[in-house]
Amino acid sequence: MAVGRGWILIHSAPRALAPHVEWAAGRGLGSALSFSWEAQKIMPNTVRGEAAWQGRAGDGAAIASALRGWEHLRYEVVEEPSEGVDGARWMHTPDLGIFHAQTDTAGNIVVPEDRIRSAMAAGRHSGAFELTRELSLALGQAWDDELEPFRQASGPNPVVWLHQVG
Repeated sequence: MAVGRGWILIHSAPRALAPHVEWAAGRGLGSALSFSWEAQKIMPNTVRGEAAWQGRAGDGAAIASALRGWEHLRYEVVEEPSEGVDGARWMHTPDLGIFHAQTDTAGNIVVPEDRIRSAMAAGRHSGAFELTRELSLALGQAWDDELEPFRQASGPNPVVWLHQVG
C-alpha cells in the first residue's frame, strides 16, 4: 500500500479539548500524534495546533472523520498526493460542517467534470449568479472565507514541504 502523509491544522479548539483532539486524530491515523499548541489570538480561551502525519494513503480521510463530530473545532486535514493516489483536503467549521475536495500536486482543489457540468446546467437555467454560487460551493469558498482569519492569526505561515510523487 502507498505511503500517505500530510498535516493537520487545528485552527481553534477549546483549551480543554486539546488532548482529546490529539487522541482522536491519532486514533484515526492508528498511531499517536503530538501537536504543537499555542493560544488562538482571535478567539479567547481557544488554542490552535498543528501536526504532520505519515501513514497509509487514505489515512487523511480517517483523521478528518475522527475529528468530524467535535462541533467546536475549526480544522483542516491535508493529504499529499502519493503514487497512484490523489491528494485531498478536508475543512471543517462549526457553522458549515465538513468540506472535502481532491487536490493536485500543487495543492489546488480539483473540481470533477460532472460537478462543472452540473454548475453549468444550473447557470443555464438560473443565470450567472447560480453558476458562480455552484462553482464557489465546489471550491469550498465559504470554508476558506471562514477559516482565513484563523490562518492569518497564526502569524508567519510555516513552510510546507511537498514530497515528490512517483
